[in-house]
Amino acid sequence: MLNEHRSGRLTAWGNALLAGFAAPDDAAHHITGDDAVHRVADLPGESGPVGLTLALGRLRALGATGLRLALPVPGHPLGLSGPPEFNARAMEAEEAVLVSGLPLGLVPEVFEAGPEGDVHAEVLWRCLPVREAPPADVPSLSEAERELAEALREATEVLTRLDVAGSGPVAQAALEAYRARAERGREVLAPGYPPRAVRVLELAQRVGALVSIAYEPGDSEGREHGGAVSAAEITARSAALRPVERTARRAQVAAYNAMVEERSRRRP
Repeated sequence: MLNEHRSGRLTAWGNALLAGFAAPDDAAHHITGDDAVHRVADLPGESGPVGLTLALGRLRALGATGLRLALPVPGHPLGLSGPPEFNARAMEAEEAVLVSGLPLGLVPEVFEAGPEGDVHAEVLWRCLPVREAPPADVPSLSEAERELAEALREATEVLTRLDVAGSGPVAQAALEAYRARAERGREVLAPGYPPRAVRVLELAQRVGALVSIAYEPGDSEGREHGGAVSAAEITARSAALRPVERTARRAQVAAYNAMVEERSRRRP
């Protein structure tokens, strides 16, 4: 959970573009990030894969009013609405984007390309039909913020109880990586998002960082972050942290979808 989802970038900057807060080329640049290229396949009206700028323009012309993030995992179809084919692809990728105003969704397929020592990622977004229905288990922004405050307390208590609160070089490296991202990425969403959404996403990322540290197996010499070393203790750790992890993912989805939700409330 320490890494930003590609579907999150597409949702945030796609929404900024559709709402008039970002230019097409600027949005495409931020969505691509460190990847070599992003293309969209099976888009209505196009015979083959097209670039992000053209794809976003095509979606807008077709009637897209916003983008919503989905972060499903087995047993928790967070943000999905069906049908089964789309849900299965999204579940495999553990992320997807649903298009508001159109019965379409996008699932990323990531490929590695390039010679050894210079490998880069290429992303193909597969456009598929989706069911126009309320997405599964997505909280409001206010609900997510309340849940996160409790989840942060729970995560801290669990880590302390299991003695995995941050000891060891791997845990320290993970914490430093999180802090570096927090400082580097003050604009954690995109222009046009409400401040509350930014606050919720930052807190969700903090909770996700704690969960990720707890799940790390240890350092290169096999040392654990803390005292949970037996199979039973590791199972107990996972069981204790699973609800916290789910809360953090739900909050991320609520934050990325906040611009669409806010615009929906303003419509007469």
